[in-house]
Amino acid sequence: MAYVIFHRPPTSSQNRKNPTPILDQRTTELLVHAFVTSKLDYCNSLIYGLADVEISRLQRLQNSAAGLVTRVKGHVHMKPILRQLLWLPVRQRIIFKLLLTTYKSIHNLAPTYIDELISIYKPRRNLRSSDELLLVVPSHRHVRTATYGDRAYSAAAPRLWNNLPSMIRHAPTVNQFKSKLKQYLFSPDM
Repeated sequence: MAYVIFHRPPTSSQNRKNPTPILDQRTTELLVHAFVTSKLDYCNSLIYGLADVEISRLQRLQNSAAGLVTRVKGHVHMKPILRQLLWLPVRQRIIFKLLLTTYKSIHNLAPTYIDELISIYKPRRNLRSSDELLLVVPSHRHVRTATYGDRAYSAAAPRLWNNLPSMIRHAPTVNQFKSKLKQYLFSPDM
């Protein structure tokens, strides 16, 4: 048996301006995650270091999705709304995914082909930095070009990882790492 939902057009001008939403907020958020944010997260390591113009296009898409979920009317500053939804802005979202992959690689939770791209820094002598869980940053001669090579996972991940505070790098579980990293990326200086 097929069900058809008929939507009667609004009769007054007031109803046309403020139509009753068909989906509740939770369902809208689930659909947005399924169709929009999953596409934003797809291949984040490839879009790391993308030009600001391209990132702003993706950010506008995320802002529209956040406005759809929260039913915001008109032009509103979206940063507080993204924070309320606990959605990182696109640039921080890309960094989050790169660092999460790096954490998993260091703790042997990632595929071996990713493990081979990074290596843990082991000084020859006993230094204070020995316990910092730092990664080896490849030199420019090992990277093909200065622009595209710096965007490669093998170059970008160690630089981002080494710039993290020690308490985040030493998180004991993936969930704690994700939580601390998200708080760090939401901070105003990021």
